Amino acid sequence: MAVVINAETCIGCGACIDTCPTEALEMKDDKAVVDAEKCVDCGACLDSCPVEAITL
Repeated sequence: MAVVINAETCIGCGACIDTCPTEALEMKDDKAVVDAEKCVDCGACLDSCPVEAITL
């Protein structure tokens, strides 16, 4: 299972992208999206999101 990013809450700042150690996050249409095959549920991205759009 991968982390979940709420697209309505995401402001597209990209803060989570740099914190992901497995490069499972990327920007698409100005929103962060998760590649579930790369995500290892480490939670490194959770605290980087200023609007709490990411959940485990």
